[in-house]
Amino acid sequence: MTKLLTRLFAIGLALGTALPAFAADQASAGAAVQTPVATVNGVAIPPIYADVVRQDLARGNTKLSDEDIQNVLINNELLAQEAVKEGLDKPAETKALLDLQRKDTLGKLLIQEYTKKHPVSEQRIQAEYDKFKAKVGDKQYHVRHILVADEKTADDIIKQLTAKKPASFEELAKKYSKDAGSAGKGGDIGWVTPTDLVPEFSATMVKLKKNEVSPTPVKTQFGWHVIQLLDTRKLELPSLDQLKDRIAQTLMKEDVRTYLESLRKNAKIDLPSAK
Repeated sequence: MTKLLTRLFAIGLALGTALPAFAADQASAGAAVQTPVATVNGVAIPPIYADVVRQDLARGNTKLSDEDIQNVLINNELLAQEAVKEGLDKPAETKALLDLQRKDTLGKLLIQEYTKKHPVSEQRIQAEYDKFKAKVGDKQYHVRHILVADEKTADDIIKQLTAKKPASFEELAKKYSKDAGSAGKGGDIGWVTPTDLVPEFSATMVKLKKNEVSPTPVKTQFGWHVIQLLDTRKLELPSLDQLKDRIAQTLMKEDVRTYLESLRKNAKIDLPSAK
């Protein structure tokens, strides 16, 4: 309960400056006067505070009785009043914290409002899914490799693997490979798709025939690779319905990022370092 009280107290701090104004707006608009949750030292706690707490608890799948919420709000008010009596609201750091919490809440509300007004369309979700399918392809590749630091060593390994009496790929991988994740498994990196790997590696992998070793070393940001394709199989991708929510969330994050960028672009922002 202590942790919950602390969290709810933070909610009170974050929303405390905005909610009374909202209540006043309702009253001025002719809204019916509602019975406060409680009155603490003459300060009424509006019912909307309890509503905000319930909504926050619901998001965390937590439930409290009306009496518990009432007690939390009373304790919240008592602590806040006592803090003001002791002048804890006066330091510049406290004022900055309260202001930042208020702005953070307003910012989150703005994003919520934006996402409501600009939902991701079914057409965009479908297009993104189609793009994903085209990028991933319809095959998985069972592949292994030996990673070394220089081209000469990689060339020598390829010669050993393609000799009339081929060396053991597994043994060479254990001896030479600098890939700690696969060296102990004989270079085996399991079943992968081209998008799982760096482009240079994938470009060579997809051209190999079953059991074929790459004719020349493949250079990537990690070093020089000797690649062998062990097998291929058909890739069963998740359906659109299975990925729909994830795709929508990704696209919405992109939209919100673009929205924020547009706000920054149209704002006048002065930076001390630019002067």
